[in-house]
Amino acid sequence: QVQLVESGGGLVQAGGSLRLACAASGSITATNTMGWYRQAPGRQRELVATITSRGNTNYADSVKGRFSISRDNAKNTVYLQMNSLKPEDTAVYYCNVQTKTIVTVRDYWGQGTQVTVSS
Repeated sequence: QVQLVESGGGLVQAGGSLRLACAASGSITATNTMGWYRQAPGRQRELVATITSRGNTNYADSVKGRFSISRDNAKNTVYLQMNSLKPEDTAVYYCNVQTKTIVTVRDYWGQGTQVTVSS
């Protein structure tokens, strides 16, 4: 059984920083993509950032230059360093792990952690 546990969310003033962490437990294949998604009230879930097992990263345009994603493969943990936070970053942030085979895609999700940025 795979479980993802997020931590690091909280309340911060605009311009501040937060660091999110997500620890994965269970049998995760070596080849995988870990990432962060977020969902604000009344809005669709959106991709924030992803990182492959080889270290290739992808960021949403809205966070590029402010957020940085990283991972520790030995600990099966992915991090999201969030700097220069804006009120529009307020959302529930969800950790995601995706594994792929030639024909199969599997997704695992954490419970989410609230990030609130005050103005």
